[in-house]
Amino acid sequence: MLQHSVLRICHILLLAMRIFASEDFDWTKNKMGSFQYGTFPSGFSWGAGSSAYQTEGAWDKDGKGKSIWDVFSHKRGKIHLNDTGDSSCEGYYKIKDDIALMKDMNLNHYLFSISWPRILPSGIKNDYINEKGIEHYDNLINMLLENRMTPIVTLYHWDLPQVLEEKYGGWQNASMVNFFDDFANLCFERFGNRVKYWITFNNPWSVAVEGYETGEHAPGLKMRGTGAYNAAHNIIKAHAKVWHTYDAQWRNKQKGMVGISLSADWGEPVDITNQRDIEAAERYVQFYLGWFATPLFHGDYPQIMKDYIGRKSAQQGLSSSRLPTFNPHEKSYIRGTCDFLGISHFTTRYITQKNFPSNRGNSYFTDRDLAELVDPQWPDPGSEWLYSVPWGFRRLLSFVKTQYGDPIIYVTGNGVSEKTICTELCDDWRMQYLRDYINEMLKAVKDGVNVKGYTAWSLLDKFEWDEGYSERFGLFYVDFDSKNKQRYPKASVQYYKRIISSNGFPNQREFRYRAQDVMFHVFCPVLVLFSNTFMFSLNVYLILVVTDSLTHLCFSPDPLIRHMEMVTEIVVPTVCTLCILLSAVFLMFLLRARI
Repeated sequence: MLQHSVLRICHILLLAMRIFASEDFDWTKNKMGSFQYGTFPSGFSWGAGSSAYQTEGAWDKDGKGKSIWDVFSHKRGKIHLNDTGDSSCEGYYKIKDDIALMKDMNLNHYLFSISWPRILPSGIKNDYINEKGIEHYDNLINMLLENRMTPIVTLYHWDLPQVLEEKYGGWQNASMVNFFDDFANLCFERFGNRVKYWITFNNPWSVAVEGYETGEHAPGLKMRGTGAYNAAHNIIKAHAKVWHTYDAQWRNKQKGMVGISLSADWGEPVDITNQRDIEAAERYVQFYLGWFATPLFHGDYPQIMKDYIGRKSAQQGLSSSRLPTFNPHEKSYIRGTCDFLGISHFTTRYITQKNFPSNRGNSYFTDRDLAELVDPQWPDPGSEWLYSVPWGFRRLLSFVKTQYGDPIIYVTGNGVSEKTICTELCDDWRMQYLRDYINEMLKAVKDGVNVKGYTAWSLLDKFEWDEGYSERFGLFYVDFDSKNKQRYPKASVQYYKRIISSNGFPNQREFRYRAQDVMFHVFCPVLVLFSNTFMFSLNVYLILVVTDSLTHLCFSPDPLIRHMEMVTEIVVPTVCTLCILLSAVFLMFLLRARI
């Protein structure tokens, strides 16, 4: 009986040691401050994205017509090092290879765009349909479905047919609304029996501002103060018309959804106690995200945009605002035309009030009366505009929930670039970026934001618009100098794959220790009973602790965490368990000596 009592005391001491180790781990987790363990809801969709012009290459093959980017990139001085997307990743020829990469990562979905001029070379449906282009996307969609990946299809990712730009002035002309609707309707007809998620436009902000205001992007027009607003106006009406076309003709048959992908940085007030800074930050987000989202959810432009642009237009002696208006019919037609909202987010800015006099000229940027700032301590491994500021992501998602009535959200683009050539494929900064931003998204989901999926941007290194190939966003490194455009996985591939397989960042201790409780309370006493050797049961328990702790280290999100967990989960329990083991053995010898 005395020996059995000693065994029970040691049993209790070991339980106490496990509780002590758990408290140490919680302390380490809390020291991280912002990191939160947890998993996403069942059915959460993980994917990666791309766009046609950036990855396909084959710019003039199999009947494809020219796009505005084909023409723009061929003009010297428009693109870094005069690069073009003529061949890019040669994705047009490497569907099987790229799908194999996605399958190995266990992606749930793949977001890609259809090249309008590849299907309609002139942009106009009644002119000519290129069946070779149809066949290409048929093959891509079918292969994705065969490999159990959901296709999410963008109809417009910036590659307007050049004919429409030359003849009609592109998105400055309201006739684009019907041309785009015809193109979308053709896509619904040919692919809609298999595609259930449609995105009308990717980042229309860049189309409008960089295409028609600053001229940095195709078609390269500098129509300051008016070009961006007119282009956006037609894009919004085009989106609404396509949504109504799908709703009226295809929804009952195909059971799909039509949304839009809006890019938005978060704007944080420089001084959260300064009302002017708070209002400036609000304007920043409304001029960025609200410009497109507010009409689609509420039927009109944000009031702050109408007020500021209208006032500045009047001060400049104009009889009407430079911001176009929707008539009552258009407002009701546009409102509610979003089955889901795609959010593409990469970075954050600090915002403060700054007045720009009306005599400084017309400009989208001066219309806002604000200044953008960055914290010099924010990491910036790649693009000059892209700083890693994870906490802004959660705030943006919460803003969307509050402003637009808790819509279904798909994150349609989130990632980071690098300027350096990653010859060792060791993109630790990308792993850190993914970890931090996905964790902020997890917090938003726990807050009640209705996020249904996440798309890492991007699957491959690719043509990065005016930056050419000088910046790399890909999870896979592409050797653009090789004939076959060979792909190589960066370290972030395995990291993202692990997040996908875990559906987030599970706290392994929670369910591991439930299993260990069963092992300890059931199996160890049985071992003691049958073997009558306490040392054997202790050895079994020690193996369980060390083995499970080593497994848990694979899920640790940070090198510091891994180091601290090594101490709290392995070293401390092991040393203390050995001490208890030696004490127990010593007590057993004393008992036997007395007997």
